[in-house]
Amino acid sequence: MDNIRFILVVTFAMLIYMLYDAWQIDYGPKRETPPVAQQTPQDLKEDLPTATGEPQAESRAEAKPIATEVIEPGAIISVTTDVLALEIDPKGGTIRNLDLLKYPREKENTAVEWVWNLFGFSKPEKDLSPIRLFDSNPERLFLAQSGLIAAEGSANAATHHSIFNFEKDQYLLGEDQDTITVPLTWTNNEGLTVTKTLTFKRGSYAIEVNQTVSNDSTQPWTGRQYKQLLRVPYKDEAGHTFIRTYAGGVVYTEENKYQKVSFDDMASDKLNVKTTGGWSAMIQHYFAAAWIPPKDQENTFYTKDLKDWRYVIGSYSPAFTVEPNSDMEFSAQLFAGPKIQPMMEEIAKGLELTVDYAWLTIIAKPIYWLLNQIHGFVGNWGLSIIGVTLFIKLLFFKLSQTSFRSMAKMRKIQPRLKELQERFADDRQRFNKEMMDMYKREKVNPLGGCLPILVQIPVFISLYWVLVETVELRQAPFALWMQDLSAQDPFFILPILMGITMKIQQSLNPAPIDPLQAKIMKMFPIVFTVFFLFFPAGLVLYWVVNNTLSIIQQWYITKNLEDAK
Repeated sequence: MDNIRFILVVTFAMLIYMLYDAWQIDYGPKRETPPVAQQTPQDLKEDLPTATGEPQAESRAEAKPIATEVIEPGAIISVTTDVLALEIDPKGGTIRNLDLLKYPREKENTAVEWVWNLFGFSKPEKDLSPIRLFDSNPERLFLAQSGLIAAEGSANAATHHSIFNFEKDQYLLGEDQDTITVPLTWTNNEGLTVTKTLTFKRGSYAIEVNQTVSNDSTQPWTGRQYKQLLRVPYKDEAGHTFIRTYAGGVVYTEENKYQKVSFDDMASDKLNVKTTGGWSAMIQHYFAAAWIPPKDQENTFYTKDLKDWRYVIGSYSPAFTVEPNSDMEFSAQLFAGPKIQPMMEEIAKGLELTVDYAWLTIIAKPIYWLLNQIHGFVGNWGLSIIGVTLFIKLLFFKLSQTSFRSMAKMRKIQPRLKELQERFADDRQRFNKEMMDMYKREKVNPLGGCLPILVQIPVFISLYWVLVETVELRQAPFALWMQDLSAQDPFFILPILMGITMKIQQSLNPAPIDPLQAKIMKMFPIVFTVFFLFFPAGLVLYWVVNNTLSIIQQWYITKNLEDAK
């Protein structure tokens, strides 16, 4: 972005990509969404996995559990930690309605409120409720399910459709507590008991889920554990107009690493992959939910396309046998929270890749690392963006210098090129010959200002995605009126400054010889200012700082060349 041409190339590339992505989302092929009243996922059995990945066939009615207490219809267990508030449905121990307490939907801006009060208006209403990741609302359905599937010939075990018994319906992490343990029990009246235990830790978005099978019958029991996420397609109601991020399924395997499995993929081709370790997840902008089986266990990852526009992604373990009068524990981990890369790296290998930089990951990850390191020193994400911008500017200093020198030389011979154009207005071939001869005499390379810029484009696009995908920037303050770097500037000061710096850069570059092109170029600062009004403040801050540094560098080089002349 060292001159106006670079800004045009990068911006148009991003604009074309975002327009294509938005077109696919808004106008691409879609299946008809049924009325909400028809959505009854809790009453269907088609969402159970089998060894072949096909819907579970109910060969016999599931035995009713022995009730140690009267469970009222709709009874729900609520759990609250310092970072999570969620509900556990006794039907299957399904996790639903999970709120991320540290992440409100919107953030108040004291500067905006002060301006509104100054003019006698009431302050804008803000939704300060926390982000809800798992949701039982049919229109936003998203559930974390788990259970056990019995092998042929074994007694049925507890699936996510089974009714569990529980000790109490409310759990609150006290100030003197570091963990909460929620036990659920199920039995089939024939000696088979399943105890599902969910463990929550202070400050953690990872939930330990253990299922213990106690076989007090006279026959061995064989079966496997499954873990799955069920949801309808995600709609980002608070998303930015010009920013579309991936929302859908992903799996990670040692063989193929990180793979996206979109909802369309789930509808057209069911996933059925065996691997050791790995994980499956549903992701969206800033947040993710992932089931993580034991890393040394072979698992089969699968997807399902269910009725009513519902999709399932998950995994199941190999079959294990529990002998009579013995126990066996099945373990798994559920992550549900913000996509903070250092935290996710500690939970599971490759989980940080849910921060989706696509094919630019190899460049974007070092940029994020640098952004995070600078934040560790300055403690402000706005200053971190400025620091990364300065570092990248220094990294490409020599390339930028070459580009600016070429642009400065082009500007120096611009009047003479204009004179040639007027002299040979009726002879285009002669004009081109004379122009090339002038380039040779003056040792000017017309491509010298473009080639160094092309090398930098992947880095700047990577930085763009780092700023878009980094959850730490969400609602992060910078200074004064900029109290949320992920939201647009409330007073549009940064976009206006960007337009001014763009105009100054334009004045330092050689103007096009063609009058029509020159007029069009003069309109670009205005057009791009309007375009940037809708960009997050963090992105616009980067462009303003980078433009300012480019102006200083370009002015210095141009001045030296003019002094030498």
